[in-house]
Amino acid sequence: MLVLNFNPFPTLVSERFILRAPALSDDEAIAALRSDPRVNQFLNRAATTTVAEAQQFIEKLQAGIAANKSLYWIITGKESNQLVGTICCWNIVPESGRAEIGYELRSAFFGKGIMQEVIPVVIKFGFEQLHLQKIAALPADKNEKSIKLLERHHFEIDHALREELEKEDDLTGLLCYSLARPA
Repeated sequence: MLVLNFNPFPTLVSERFILRAPALSDDEAIAALRSDPRVNQFLNRAATTTVAEAQQFIEKLQAGIAANKSLYWIITGKESNQLVGTICCWNIVPESGRAEIGYELRSAFFGKGIMQEVIPVVIKFGFEQLHLQKIAALPADKNEKSIKLLERHHFEIDHALREELEKEDDLTGLLCYSLARPA
């Protein structure tokens, strides 16, 4: 069973990006990200329409981190410190050593190789620091770019996990991928 402690928060670094904890000062950028129809196109969520909603969302994220239930990173450029996207490990199941990865980019940053660079950093952290046994991802079945991204990083369709998750959630329109911890 996993023993999770996210204090201090694990800041991660790639060649061009810093993955850091969410702060209330991210409210305007989070509002812009979560209200963008291009970003929300494949996500089953209501758009964030106000900065106040973004602040509430950030507070919820911070509470999840403080309770050692989830990790949510703000992706910023090393040069600009501008929020370009987010990536998270959530739906963590300590008993089985599984977590789900989720990610989103501001539409202005689509197609720039950001997730291609950042996902391996989060995967490595998940396996080496969190000691995860499996990382799951649930992309929309029509989100071809996300599917290709996952497959490039050796995620595979996981029918058994889908059956398990369908007992609790409606996965209509979603695919179930996973990546097992390397032996």
